[in-house]
Amino acid sequence: MKRADRIAALHAAARERILVLDGSWGVMIQRRDLGEADFRGERFKDHPDPLKGNNDLLCLTRPDIIGELHDQYFEAGADISETNTFSSTVIAQADYGLESAVRDLNLEGARIARESADRWSEKTPGRPRFVAGAIGPLNRTLSISPDVNDPAARSVTFDQVYAAYREQALALHEGGVDLFLVETIFDTLNAKAAIKAIMDLEDDGLEPLPIWISGTITDRSGRTLTGQTAEAFWSSVRHAKPFAVGFNCALGAELMRPYVAEMSRIADTLVAAYPNAGLPNAMGQYDEEAHETAHMLHEWAQAGIVNILGGCCGTTPEHVRHVAEAVAGMTPRAVPERPKALRLSGLEPFELV
Repeated sequence: MKRADRIAALHAAARERILVLDGSWGVMIQRRDLGEADFRGERFKDHPDPLKGNNDLLCLTRPDIIGELHDQYFEAGADISETNTFSSTVIAQADYGLESAVRDLNLEGARIARESADRWSEKTPGRPRFVAGAIGPLNRTLSISPDVNDPAARSVTFDQVYAAYREQALALHEGGVDLFLVETIFDTLNAKAAIKAIMDLEDDGLEPLPIWISGTITDRSGRTLTGQTAEAFWSSVRHAKPFAVGFNCALGAELMRPYVAEMSRIADTLVAAYPNAGLPNAMGQYDEEAHETAHMLHEWAQAGIVNILGGCCGTTPEHVRHVAEAVAGMTPRAVPERPKALRLSGLEPFELV
C-alpha cells in the first residue's frame, strides 16, 4: 500500500473506531536483561563510551529484538506502533558520543517498524497497521535555565534544537513512517522547534504527514514541567493543525483523566492519551495490572473523551491487549466545533471572543 493510501486509511480508521497505540518500550527491553555487548554489536564494539541503556541503539545492533516487540504489540491489538527512536537526535545521542549514528538510528527504526506493520496489514487486510515516528524530548531545554544563578542561561539555541529535530524527521520520513508523534513534551518551546522542523519538510517537496502532539502533565498541579496548563499547551501548538493531541507519561490513568477531559473539551481534533501503568512504587516499578488500566480507559471511551488510547511507562503487550478488548466496538469521541476566537497562551490561556 502506498503511503498516501495508508494515511487515508488512518483517517478513515480514526472515524470508525477508537485506535490503539502500543505500550512501553523501556520495560520490555529491560525484561531482555541485555548486556553491554548487545548494545555495542559489531559496529560499535570499539566505541570508547559505555552504551548499555541506549535503547535506540538496538535498532542497529539488535534489530531482531525491536522487530519482535513491534510484532508483540501488533499481535496484542495495536493499530499503531512507535519507532524505537525516542532519543534519536544529535543532542540526546551526544551523551553516548553517537551523534554520527543518528541518521541510521532513525532510518533503521522506521524500517523495522514498517516491515512489521506491513506484515500485520497483510495478515489483517481489513485492519491496516500504522507506524508513528517517535520524536521524544531532549535532555536540553529552551525554557529552563540549567543554572539557578542565571535564569537567562541556556545550553542550546532554538536553531540547534530545530536542526536536531529536522535531521530526525527527515530520516523518519525517508524510512517510511505514516505519521510523526512528538511526545512526552514538557517544554513546549522544544516541541515548537520539532513541529516547525516537521512542517518545513513540505517546503522541501516531501509529502506532508499527520502530526500527533502529546504533552506531559507532570503532577497534580495540572501543568507541564515548564508551567503550562492543558489549555495553554493546546493554544501553543494548535497552529500545527495536528492529526491528534493529548497527553502521555508521568501520570497513571486515574490522575490523568481530568486533563484528558479538558483537552477533549477544547481541542478541535482527535484526542489521544497513553498513561503510565499507575505511579511507580518505591523501587521504580509499575504495579498496575493490565485489567486495571483497561477498566479505567474503558470508562474514558464510554464517556466519549478519547479517540486514541495506548500505554506509556510500565505497560506491556498484555496491557495493550486488555485495552484493545475493552474499547472494541466503542464509538470514538466526536470532534467538537469551537467558535472562532483569538486564543493565546503563556503559562495560562487567554481567549478574546
